[in-house]
Amino acid sequence: MKETILTNARLVLPAEVIAGTILLRGKLIAEVQPGRSHLSAAEDLEGNHLIPGVVDVHTDNLERQVLPRANARWPSRSAMLAHDAQCAAAGVTTVLDALCLGDLGFDAGRGQTFLDGVRDLDALGDTGLLKAEHFLHLRCELPAQDMPQALDPVADHPRVLMASLMDHSPGVGQYRDIARYRAMRQRQMQLSEAEVTTRIEALLEQRARLREPQRRWLLRRLAHRDLPLASHDDDSVDAVAQNAEDGIRISEFPVVMDAALEAKRIGVAVIAGAPNIVRGGSHSGNVSAAEMIRAGAVDALASDYVPAALVEAAWRSAAETGISLPAAVAMLTDAPARMVRLADRGRLEAGLRADLARVAAIGELPFVRQVWRAGERVA
Repeated sequence: MKETILTNARLVLPAEVIAGTILLRGKLIAEVQPGRSHLSAAEDLEGNHLIPGVVDVHTDNLERQVLPRANARWPSRSAMLAHDAQCAAAGVTTVLDALCLGDLGFDAGRGQTFLDGVRDLDALGDTGLLKAEHFLHLRCELPAQDMPQALDPVADHPRVLMASLMDHSPGVGQYRDIARYRAMRQRQMQLSEAEVTTRIEALLEQRARLREPQRRWLLRRLAHRDLPLASHDDDSVDAVAQNAEDGIRISEFPVVMDAALEAKRIGVAVIAGAPNIVRGGSHSGNVSAAEMIRAGAVDALASDYVPAALVEAAWRSAAETGISLPAAVAMLTDAPARMVRLADRGRLEAGLRADLARVAAIGELPFVRQVWRAGERVA
């Protein structure tokens, strides 16, 4: 059985950082020891940090590879391979591809991206070609007319580990600022103000008619799977409470502090976006993820749309929010692994999967130098 010894590393353990050595045997971590190995076969990590492989429970990055430029759709399988390579290079060894089910009239291509993504993972997932291990996160657009027919065929897919209930209607959640929403759609779609107004009115009518019936249908359709369910862009204490009553125990990207604090108060896990931390704030004008961390209201970070943001966000969080580096790294590794019930990864611990990332730094900027998945070097 293959053995790999990594030494002279700063091992980021759950409660501390130690100078130490780690032995990989086959696909697992065999030993974690303080001190340096003097065996000739040991690989010297030059004092760099060694962290568990990152577990990204929500990334839309595949969509960026599928549509790298407006009206320039890329072949889906090539896009999947590019997305996978970017995840691995960012230290992500486990990725939940967050694919959108349902169109609200502005993103028609997302339906095809979803269908292609599932097909490509079925074709590539067990071939050994992918550097990271990929699963599915179903992002279900509740008011979209086509959401149920998109969800039904994949509700029992074995790669589905998580589902989130979204509502990207104007006036709620991420888009609660109607004026900002209107300006964004005019800019993105090159529509007149009158055309956007007509679309907004239609979407609000559609939401009133479909959101609640389709929400109830979705909860019934997935009940037998006992999947981790997440809400999306919670904008009030009441929204968090209603979701919790329905068994939705994860709040993804709450947009106001009150919602995040209420989630923590009632035991609902909170996911924040790593790009929010790297950029110094929300791109949509919502609550700062760093402020939520300072308030103790974040359990896990997700890349959302930039896989490379994750490691940088952890280091920034440790430097700027008052939490320790082990606590910050756990938001990328242990917490998300537990959230989606992957008990075999997420910590540097004997008996767990040998998913690892070596992190160096240029000044205060961390970067991933090497990555191992199940004991094999993938980046």
